[in-house]
Amino acid sequence: MSDHPDIEAVKAYLLKLQETICDALARSDGGEGFLEDDWQRPAGGGGRTRVLEGGRLFEKAGVNFSHVFGDALPPSATAARPELAGRGFQALGVSLVIHPENPYVPTSHANVRFFIAEKEGAEPVWWFGGGFDLTPYYGFEEDVIHWHRTARQACRPFGEVVYPRFKQWCDDYFFLKHRNEPRGVGGLFFDDLNEWGFERSFAFLRAVGDAYLPAYLPIVEKRRESAWGEREREFQLYRRGRYVEFNLVYDRGTLFGLQSGGRTESILMSLPPLVSWRYDWQPEPGTPEAELYDRFLVPRNWLEE
Repeated sequence: MSDHPDIEAVKAYLLKLQETICDALARSDGGEGFLEDDWQRPAGGGGRTRVLEGGRLFEKAGVNFSHVFGDALPPSATAARPELAGRGFQALGVSLVIHPENPYVPTSHANVRFFIAEKEGAEPVWWFGGGFDLTPYYGFEEDVIHWHRTARQACRPFGEVVYPRFKQWCDDYFFLKHRNEPRGVGGLFFDDLNEWGFERSFAFLRAVGDAYLPAYLPIVEKRRESAWGEREREFQLYRRGRYVEFNLVYDRGTLFGLQSGGRTESILMSLPPLVSWRYDWQPEPGTPEAELYDRFLVPRNWLEE
């Protein structure tokens, strides 16, 4: 089997992954399902955005496929690799964010992507990236353990060091430096993956992409009927503010999309429909809201405690 990059194989997998995830989420929601929006990028490429809004379970869910290309990588893609500046590129990926209405059902995010940077007379430079992470508003240890156990199972065929390495990378990446707190309880994050060769790296991307639904849906089904009221809703909207802050200040995918002239509606589909900020708010000690900060938004090795 050739170990040269096969963009068409990556594209076929990503389109199928989008279909699979949308179908499963639509069944779970039980409403009218996803709207589909095919779009073209004037500078090259396009994508397929699918959005579910005002569902029975999901207040907003977006699952986006894009395949864009251009003559030069944007600054966000070359900041750590300046030797790639000026190369033409292709970028393919599926990115999703799910915002349930029930505050006891966590928000989740996943992304899998492939980049290739090419220049005449030089070998192409390619890499994979992605992962998934969980952002609960009310913490349940068994849910977080299930999430991380599923992540570890996806990584295990690729070596015992892979899960702890990419788990730590996720903890480090999804961290709001200006708040000095993590966005959620983590999961997996990896980038610039090419040292395994194309076939093995692509297999890992598929393992991560395929693990998202088994990681998330059991949590959704367990918590979806939990009773909630105004207090829980207000806390959810407040914590969603952290999500917005991270996506607009730090997220590489958001920055890449905006800097490369991507489609703004698709790039910002990750933002929740409702969110609030409060000045210098702190939870009351001993409350479930304080527990999120004390027990869940702290560095933890969930599978070895």
